[in-house]
Formats: sequence, structure tokens, C-alpha cells
Amino acid sequence: DAMRAVPAAFPALMRSYKIQKKAAHVGFDWPDAATALPKVSEEADEVRLAMLEGDKDHIAEEIGDLLFACVNVARLLKVAPELALGAASDKFMRRFVAMEQLILSDGKSLSDMCLDEMDEYWDRIKKSE
Repeated sequence: DAMRAVPAAFPALMRSYKIQKKAAHVGFDWPDAATALPKVSEEADEVRLAMLEGDKDHIAEEIGDLLFACVNVARLLKVAPELALGAASDKFMRRFVAMEQLILSDGKSLSDMCLDEMDEYWDRIKKSE
């Protein structure tokens, strides 16, 4: 019954966090983040296998499992996954804008570059932070 109390209308990250807390409350939980972390790698491997199959529904299912495992590790580390993902998105955006500005200042254009060239600029931005 406790699981049913978690509203389906919650954002997915928040909902998975709450579901995991409910499960943990009755003892269905990893002892700590270090023991839960390998589950993330296991789920990533399952995504790789699903990609090889090429079944979009199976891929989506495995991506969901991967995200759920990441949320579990975050919960065990007392990190709010919604806030962590928001901060990561903001950091990516900041770095991308800085990368684009650096590329433009060098007289180049993103549309004319391959991923490896862009990645070199990305690494320069990361190192400058």
C-alpha cells in the first residue's frame, strides 16, 4: 500500500526516489551506495545489449532501469537527483556556450567541425574551469 501512495503524477526522478525510499523503509534496500553502484554498470550493459538487438521498446525499458539505478545511488548518497541533474544540465549548457564562443573566436564554426575537433575545444573549456 505504501507504494500506491506515491503519486504517478510526480516527475519521474522524484517518483523513483520516493518509491525507493518506501522500499527502503521496509528493508528492501542496498546497505550503501558503494554496493548499489555496480547495479548502474549492470544496467548500462543491459542497455548495450538492447541496442544491439535494435528493439526500441527494449532499449527504452533498459534506459529506464539505468536511470532508476542512478537515482538509487543518488538517494543512498543523500543527493537529490532532480537537483543533481539540473545542475549537470546547467553545467553542460555553460560549457557548451563557452565552447561555441571559443570556436567562433578562432574563426571556426560548429557546423564545419567533426566531433573530435569539438571535443578538443570541450576539453579546453573543462580544463579552464
